[in-house]
Amino acid sequence: MKNLKQLFVDSFQELKDVKALTMTAMLLAVAVVLGFYSLQVTDFIKIGFAFLADELTGMLFGPVVGGLMGGAADLVKYLVRPTGPFFPGFTISGAASGIIYGMVLYKRPLTIRRTALANALVMIVVNIGLNTYWLTLLYGNAFFAILPARAIKQAAMFPIYVALFYGVSRILEKARLFAFIKGQGAV
Repeated sequence: MKNLKQLFVDSFQELKDVKALTMTAMLLAVAVVLGFYSLQVTDFIKIGFAFLADELTGMLFGPVVGGLMGGAADLVKYLVRPTGPFFPGFTISGAASGIIYGMVLYKRPLTIRRTALANALVMIVVNIGLNTYWLTLLYGNAFFAILPARAIKQAAMFPIYVALFYGVSRILEKARLFAFIKGQGAV
């Protein structure tokens, strides 16, 4: 429990670092741009890649910064390009995703197993659980009526999301971008 508390304290300290705030702002912009390139399959199923920026923020700066960025990204994406009605539940989901990514990935070695765990938790808790619930509140459909299609979509996208994030992270790590961001050397 002490380690979890320290994780949040360390992440909160990241808010005092100008380089961390600047990088978070850039990742927020990336999340907004990637949000433009999502595919709306049905009213209840959307495929997008803005999660990459959310996950990178959580990994680099922890659950506090990740949560703030995830919530802010939802708001900015809606302000820049509204699709459907605004619903604050999705902002909560964005923040929860950033918190989960930060709790699992921050200050820990990047492994495929850890990446899979972070994505699985977000997919189960946020995408299948919370977001399906928000959709039932928003559109009045029964939770269990839309749950199977959403769960199948998440199961199909899981290996893609894990491989995509792990691959992108490894490339950025080899380019020494993470070390540069953390002030441990030049690019």
